[in-house]
This record gives sequence, structure tokens and C-alpha cells, in this order.
Amino acid sequence: MPGVIVSGARPTGRQHLGNYHGALKNWVRLQGEATCFFFVADWHALTTDYASPGEIEENTIEMVLDWLAVGLDPGRATLFQQSAVKEHAELYLLLGMLTPVPWLERTPTYKEQREQLTDRDLSTYGFLGYPLLQAADILVYKAAKVPVGIDQAPHIELTREIARRFNQTYNPLFP
Repeated sequence: MPGVIVSGARPTGRQHLGNYHGALKNWVRLQGEATCFFFVADWHALTTDYASPGEIEENTIEMVLDWLAVGLDPGRATLFQQSAVKEHAELYLLLGMLTPVPWLERTPTYKEQREQLTDRDLSTYGFLGYPLLQAADILVYKAAKVPVGIDQAPHIELTREIARRFNQTYNPLFP
């Protein structure tokens, strides 16, 4: 078995064929090949829309039902809600102590979303720290593989930099 695989999805609306072909079909296959953790990234949903959290709960339920309908099996993979595992927030906080702000500001999605989402207040640390929260999601499980879309690849590279910095500063803990 190839190490741990971690991936998540924000509960921002109904699932569609793009979600199936972009992630879920792959997740269903992976659950038979490795130890998999697939999570509802509800805190991530707040990073771009903290002022309107009302639909997160309903979207979470609908999303997990869709996951089960396409074949994700809680007997073969761990399915969970990010906010239910407090270690995500604890590691996010600790990684924030050693991650330089310019590393976060240089992520392409930070720049792109600031230009695209002009109807929202994105002047928050939560928005800036989105890739740091993603790094915590990955590192808390010491994931060997993280299936993401091409837009998230720079965040994976940032996670590697953060893990290296942590390991060099303290002890080699993260792969």
C-alpha cells in the first residue's frame, strides 16, 4: 500500500459532473489502493465567504450524500468534517508562527481570487492563510499523496517548503 492519501472539498454548493470527473471518480479508485482521508473542508469554505456561513451545514450533508452515492465507502476510507478534527486548527496555528507572509502572498490563487471575488471581503488572515490551512490538512496526516486540481499545485509546493522549514527548525517530523 502506498502511504496515506489526503484530499478535501469545500462545501460551497451542489456537486456536479465536474466534481465527479475531477475528483470523486479518482477518490473511489484510490480508496482501494491506500489509506485515504477525504474530508469536507468547511473551514476552507469560510476563507472566501466568512460572512455567509448559513449554507455550509446543508451543503456538507448534500456533499457527503453525493460522495456515498458515487461509491465512497466509509469502510474503505475515512470521511470526515474538517472542523470536527481540532488538530487541523492547532497545526494551522503552529505553522502560522513560522511561515513568512510573503510565501502566502505569492500563491497564484491568492492574487487571482482577490481580483475575481470583488464582492467579498478578502482582506482577512483567513483568506491569506488558506494555503497554510491546506498545509496543516496535509501534514497532520503525514500524507504521501495529495490529489488536487492544477490550480492547487502551488499550494502543495508551499506545503513542502513549510514542512522543510519546520523539520529544519525543530525536528524532522513531516515527510
